[in-house]
Amino acid sequence: MGKVAVVYWSGTGNTEAMANAVVEGVKSKGGEVDLIFSDDFGPSQLNDYDAIAFGCPAMGNEVLEESSFEPMFESVEGNLGGKKIAIFGSYEWNDGQWMRDWEERVKGGMGNLVYPALAAYDNPDDDALAKCRELGAALV
Repeated sequence: MGKVAVVYWSGTGNTEAMANAVVEGVKSKGGEVDLIFSDDFGPSQLNDYDAIAFGCPAMGNEVLEESSFEPMFESVEGNLGGKKIAIFGSYEWNDGQWMRDWEERVKGGMGNLVYPALAAYDNPDDDALAKCRELGAALV
């Protein structure tokens, strides 16, 4: 079994709810998991994990949160090669372009996306949370 990090930022609690469901999915497959706020994760921790789920809502003009999450992700994205990666987050406007852009960044960093990029509209409903659990299980 691999060790999984679920690294997230949440302003309203929607992406945090998704992160907790991802943790449940990892645990359902017997995986070891750490839930980590984006301020507390960086490049020095990458080798501690076999898989990483990154969670961030859409902000502003469909971008990642700019003061905590974006600097953290920028610091690790070039070193994702060979790692099992998943991305998720919530949004409340537009069409989810931030998730498509983010997915391209992960692929550019050679991360191995093991589950389709997962965007939930606003407060994640039961279906979205079930998909988060599937995402977590896919990382194990």
